[in-house]
Formats: sequence, structure tokens, C-alpha cells
Amino acid sequence: MDACAAAKVAPLIAPGRERHHRSWRERFAAAPPAPPDPTPLEAMLHRLATPEGRQIHALRKQTPEPVFGILKSVMGFRQFSLRGLEAVKGEWNLATLAWNVKRMFALGCA
Repeated sequence: MDACAAAKVAPLIAPGRERHHRSWRERFAAAPPAPPDPTPLEAMLHRLATPEGRQIHALRKQTPEPVFGILKSVMGFRQFSLRGLEAVKGEWNLATLAWNVKRMFALGCA
């Protein structure tokens, strides 16, 4: 937390597990007042308690790139077979090309 504060980065780290299905009163409650002269941890916890902070933190729960999971589990691409940066770039280009062709076929564009 101190390193983030020194770098002027506003961290959004989950302090613990949240229970599911909060009541409507809890979901629509006003944000608590900000603590006076907060430590970096207190400032982050307050930011997470605000509606804006909850909305931003909820974005972390989504899967931004399912392509990587599909490349690993469906297409079996778990590691590179070649060595060297140029060879790996070529292998990655082939893997992503295969993904794009598969996706186009699935969408009916082929």
C-alpha cells in the first residue's frame, strides 16, 4: 500500500471476501464519510465502500480476455515449441491466426 501511495497509484485490492446477495438497503446505502487524515489502507477501504469504488472493483471480476483460456483449454496451446523471440512471435501469430479463423467460422463469416 505504501509503494502504491508513493507512486501515486490508487489501488483497489479486495480486503476480504464479500458475501453474496446483499440486501437492497446495503446495496443502495450512502457511502460512509471519509476518515480524517487516512492512511493509504483506510483511503482504499473508503474508496471501495463508495458506489463508484464498488462499480470499478466489480470490473475486476469479469474475464477480459477469454481468448487466452480458449487457446489453452480448447486448442491445446499451453507452451511454445520454439526458442528465440522471433520464432515465438511466429508461433504466437500462427496460434492467434488459428483462433481468428476458428472464430470467423463459428460466426458464419467463412
